[in-house]
Amino acid sequence: MSTLTPRRLPWLLLISAVVIFLDRLTKTWVALHIPMGGAIPVVPHFLRITHWLNDGAAFSLFADSASPHTVRWVLIGFSVIAALAVLTFLVRLGDRFTPTTVALALVFAGALGNVHDRIAYGSVVDFIEVHIFAYHWPDFNLADSAIVTGACLLLLDALLTKNPKTE
Repeated sequence: MSTLTPRRLPWLLLISAVVIFLDRLTKTWVALHIPMGGAIPVVPHFLRITHWLNDGAAFSLFADSASPHTVRWVLIGFSVIAALAVLTFLVRLGDRFTPTTVALALVFAGALGNVHDRIAYGSVVDFIEVHIFAYHWPDFNLADSAIVTGACLLLLDALLTKNPKTE
């Protein structure tokens, strides 16, 4: 008699849903409370909450393109394909919690959060601004943070997972 392992997929999708909700909540709050280009200092000379629109990809790549409409739809297409690929892996691996499945849930949420903005508004609201000494990190949002955190978890899991064939 075999014991069925309970599926963890609903919980992983709940993680994604919470991240998407928080992403929408924070972007809406920023849009309603901070004028475009404005900022609220949180930690002086280090962290500010700002209000910027990003028409490009990560780090505002392609934002000054000669054909912004084309860039927008290419980014939407790429994001949707990436989200579907991540969701496919999440469904296949969704019977357990691992760094990989949590990472996929985060990447999935981040991709959907930003693609929603691109479809609905034509650009993404970025609002977290970090300065480290003289360096200014490009503004980002919670969806971006989820994608980066997920990617780091995937990398760490790949680096730290022991291969049973080499032992």
